[in-house]
Amino acid sequence: MGGHLVTVATCNLNQWVLDWEGNLNRIVESIRIAKAAGARLRVGPELEITGYSALDHFHELDVYTHSLEMLSILLQDESTHGILLDIGMPILHRNLRYNCRVICLDGKILLIRPKMWLANDGNYREMRHFTPWMRPRETELFHLPKMLAELQGETHVLFGDAVISTPETAFGAETCEELFTPKAPHIDMALDGVEIITNSSGSHFTLRKLDTRLQLIMEATRKSGGVYLYANQQGCDGERLYFDGCAMIIVNGDIVAQGSQFGLKDVEVVTATVDLEEVRSYRAAISRGLQAATSGARYQRIQTPFELAPEDDDADIEKRPTLPMQPRMHPVEEEIALSGGCYLWDYLRRSGTAGYLVPLSGGIDSCATAVIVYSMCRIVMDAVKEENQQVIEDVKRLCQYSQGVLPKTPQELCNQIFTTIYMGMKKQSSRDTRQRAKDLAEAIGSHHVNLDIDEVYEAQKRLVVNTLNFEPRFKVEGGSNQENLTLQCLQARIRMVTAYEFGQILPTARGRPGGGSLLVLGSANVGESLRGYLTKYDCSSADINPIGSIDKADLKRFIAWAEKAFDLPCLHEFLTAVPTAELEPITENYVQSDEADMGMTYEELTTFGRLRKLNKLGPFAMFQRLVHDWSIDRKHVEGDTAPHYTPAQVAEKVKRFFHFYAINRHKMTTLTPALHCNDYSPDDNRFDLRPFLYPNFWKSWSFKRIDMELKKIEKKRASKGK
Repeated sequence: MGGHLVTVATCNLNQWVLDWEGNLNRIVESIRIAKAAGARLRVGPELEITGYSALDHFHELDVYTHSLEMLSILLQDESTHGILLDIGMPILHRNLRYNCRVICLDGKILLIRPKMWLANDGNYREMRHFTPWMRPRETELFHLPKMLAELQGETHVLFGDAVISTPETAFGAETCEELFTPKAPHIDMALDGVEIITNSSGSHFTLRKLDTRLQLIMEATRKSGGVYLYANQQGCDGERLYFDGCAMIIVNGDIVAQGSQFGLKDVEVVTATVDLEEVRSYRAAISRGLQAATSGARYQRIQTPFELAPEDDDADIEKRPTLPMQPRMHPVEEEIALSGGCYLWDYLRRSGTAGYLVPLSGGIDSCATAVIVYSMCRIVMDAVKEENQQVIEDVKRLCQYSQGVLPKTPQELCNQIFTTIYMGMKKQSSRDTRQRAKDLAEAIGSHHVNLDIDEVYEAQKRLVVNTLNFEPRFKVEGGSNQENLTLQCLQARIRMVTAYEFGQILPTARGRPGGGSLLVLGSANVGESLRGYLTKYDCSSADINPIGSIDKADLKRFIAWAEKAFDLPCLHEFLTAVPTAELEPITENYVQSDEADMGMTYEELTTFGRLRKLNKLGPFAMFQRLVHDWSIDRKHVEGDTAPHYTPAQVAEKVKRFFHFYAINRHKMTTLTPALHCNDYSPDDNRFDLRPFLYPNFWKSWSFKRIDMELKKIEKKRASKGK
């Protein structure tokens, strides 16, 4: 029968796409840590050998060859023996590419388990790269390449959907997306007596997503009972996504161990001791027993004499089951600070550049980007205090101005690797925005540049005057709308060119040994991108945009939180300022306003964005929804905090949104890569795939249908005397 106390391990790994030896070293380190903690089973993230985001590299044969070579090195490393291993990697089998788990023990492969249900929504494109295994509970033989056959002592191993049987229990593996399907593999495994289930994941961060993920993971064993091990990547592995870790161990629906969601550790191992008798007691319900007895789901069991729960461990009275704990979750403001900070650090240290540069406008968006960089510096300095050797090594390499001497405060680090630049115009830029930018730079310690671009602007404007014999004027000066837009866009694009110019030369000008360049960060929020309220190739064009999929409301929450959490009183001025692009001259009677320019509020933009992407509503369906949600007839309903408009006003707002979305859709094709934070992001790369040349929406059938519906509604309201 064997013992009943089992120590198991899962992990967060900060893998990097195609960093073959680095990825392998992190895997091996996690195994060593797991063994040192007494674990007998270790599970790692999905595709941990390659890094999850290899994307179309998965079409290349090199990826499969090198993955097998890394597996061969791992199997020969005796420090990885004496523990059951669940390793994630791609496998080429009979000319088909599979996303696999390789179950190993003492240098031998026990089973290759291919993923059955592939993630193919949102940011996931696994069906583009892999074939799902479509034969539940069936196996066949996989022909081992020579280098593995020599280690195995055999030419073939089992490939397919099976489980591992040890003397005292059985464990099976499912992979990421499979957990979230209605008929997840763990259900049939549990009914067939499998007591331990591993899940290797490549799950990326989204604001407010962790609660949903936790509920689904806990639910996996709350009904069926069992031990569930969840592993994930953590960090930026080379794409727009931040993988937010949170490796955990769950027993019968209760979390007993949970890793960090955000952090700078390249390897974080989570262990727990679990009591198999608790699983058996939990599964004693008669109805569950009847379902198990009549279930046709029978898995092939691969036998191994390796004990997960040696009987001697039961005699060790110091060993006890790990107690349940409350899940740890961050509020949304902390999620923004931590996800952005950790992502930017990974990107900076792996890019080989000298630091970041942010064009500060004095508005809340560029302010939020700068504060996220400051958050990064705070996280890094905390890791230095904790003696994280990888972080210390990276900081020494980056801090060239101080010749490798470690900074002592986040502000000192900020000054070494972060430049803020205010690019003003004498007529358009207010004293307030210039001062806010200066105050923020001083508070966070960034190297700050304050300049005016009037000379460049006037020189560029003279090209039009001298060449076309025509002088464009702003609207407030009597110019046409086209003249007004031309002059605004000219300023905006000059700022983009200036930002890159200074980013290229500043490290050299400041005397940084070896020079180097700065990565330019963008600051267009998700609503402005969706509405197209930006100039193509202005300061929204950058290397990375940490706030590109965060809406204005969440950015304000973040800044309000950071004002106190980071002790930055100057942030209060940003919260109370009216959002403005400052691209038109300021007069006694006119100051440019973002919301006035857009013809809609940021709150309304968020609603439009969510309904368009998450609810999958086109113009007509969105009008049908909002004419009820925003109904003026609900104005006096207690607790209704939505805006209230007449049906005609709702129709006009919906039309206006889709009109501007359509005519500005081309701008999405050149958006700066943004850290993915929201499920209604307009990211054109692979998340929100749409055409960028639309028919005239004002003449479209969709808008005509809105008008028809509006007439019916108005007739109904008139009959009620409204």
